Amino acid sequence: MDASNFNVATTIIGLIGGLGLFLYGMKLMGDGLENAAGDTLKNILEKVTSNPISAVLVGTLVTMVIQSSSATTVMVVGFVNAGLMNLYQAAGIIMGANIGTTITAQLVAFKLDAIAPIAVGIGTAIVLFAKNKRRKDVGSIILGFGILFMGMGIMGDALKPISKSSQFTEIILAIGDNRYLGILAGLALTAVVQSSSATTGILIALAGTGVVGMNVALPIIFGCNIGTCVTALLASIGTSKTAHKAAFIHLAFNIFGTLIFIPFMDILVHIVQTISPDSVPRQIANAHTIFNISNTLIMVPLIKYLILLVNKIIPGEDEIEKIGPKYLDERLLETPIIAAGQVIKETIRMATKAKENLQISIEAFHTNNEDLVKKVYTNEKLINVLEESITDFLVRLSKTDLSDKEHSIVQSTYHVVNDIERIGDHAENIADLTLEKINRRLDYSGDALEELTNMYNYTLNALEMAIESYANRDTLKAQAVNDIEQKIDDCQKEYRDSHIRRLNEGKCNAYSGALYIDVISNLERIGDHSVNIAESVLNNNIGE
Repeated sequence: MDASNFNVATTIIGLIGGLGLFLYGMKLMGDGLENAAGDTLKNILEKVTSNPISAVLVGTLVTMVIQSSSATTVMVVGFVNAGLMNLYQAAGIIMGANIGTTITAQLVAFKLDAIAPIAVGIGTAIVLFAKNKRRKDVGSIILGFGILFMGMGIMGDALKPISKSSQFTEIILAIGDNRYLGILAGLALTAVVQSSSATTGILIALAGTGVVGMNVALPIIFGCNIGTCVTALLASIGTSKTAHKAAFIHLAFNIFGTLIFIPFMDILVHIVQTISPDSVPRQIANAHTIFNISNTLIMVPLIKYLILLVNKIIPGEDEIEKIGPKYLDERLLETPIIAAGQVIKETIRMATKAKENLQISIEAFHTNNEDLVKKVYTNEKLINVLEESITDFLVRLSKTDLSDKEHSIVQSTYHVVNDIERIGDHAENIADLTLEKINRRLDYSGDALEELTNMYNYTLNALEMAIESYANRDTLKAQAVNDIEQKIDDCQKEYRDSHIRRLNEGKCNAYSGALYIDVISNLERIGDHSVNIAESVLNNNIGE
């Protein structure tokens, strides 16, 4: 009895340790691949269209890189919640994620635990001694690969005694006789470990001991696909209705796929046994791949019906969007490369809003339009909210594993966001001065207004060039901002002198003149902050 308890305890400890190494190796390898992919991964996601085929391909590729269908689906929930992706796009990517995750099963089906220590040694050496971030990422991929297979080896060794256990054999026979019980077992196990790849890895390790055959493994695989939906459902808590719908599409897709395939399980078992008659681990991996590819091919033409069903289950649309960030969602921090791209988009949105406020405030000054002044104040509230949200997001993003290039962009964006907020403040100052102009019924000569318009045009041009240089990482445009700023400074000096002449000639009074000087001073300060934005591009070599 004591020996039996010891064996059980040893098996459980070995299984937990092996599974931990397996999951850590998969995460390490995925992070390394993600960082190595860099901009390519962002570009792939940005090209998602409503064409379901392209969305499926994108979902497959992204999941192959980050090594987790759960992470891809959580990211999709974040995109939908941020309003960056519609349900048609999300459905395609989710289906593709199910295909992409089968690559992990195909990988672990190879018996490579014998060479795993070599990969760990090489990977560790690269991570410890490489100076270049990209080389370190390659080291992480190799190290993760080795740790993953070491985990598989430990799980396999820990599970070997189970093959001699009569109780476990009875459990396996019970599952084999009841496919629905097998599906529930796979669902429960995957829901607990939050990874269908981990459950598949355990199955493959069991198959290596000769205990599990395809009749038992296949229902568990079906259950794994349903169980992995739990991660996305949890991630959708507290999100918009549309994001909830995306998570439920994932669940519906896997449930319907399983129901469709249950009558054809014997045929699928026969196919994979014919392809790989001597390797149950390979049969499990092939069954996982065939099931997910076939399920996707069946369900892609039915996406619109899936969406109709989910709309019935979760009726209604989202309420009017509250003031806040559009592109940021904390779920995106799971994939830092993508999160870095999103924070740049949000910063550009904030900058565009500040530029709009400059345009509105000057128009209000010329036309004495109080409604435009109110619009400036409304926009300024949004700018302040965005400044706080982006800064908070940047703090959390800076703590993640980013490439040197992305880290440089994140660091420079702290300063860019501050400069944009100050630009918004100066536009608000001009709106305040406009109210004074309206209330005191102040008038300006044609020459004064012409000078103001000229300086404003230079300022607006500098701001637009600064935003474009940041958005496109364009060092040439960043350099050009300095030239425009010099013209702004020249204008300020010249127009101050002109103002003094008008005062001496009695063409304006002291109060209206002081207000005029304040307006051109705010324009000059906006030009300075535009230069700061441009210099952040140059100083951080963002253009390279």
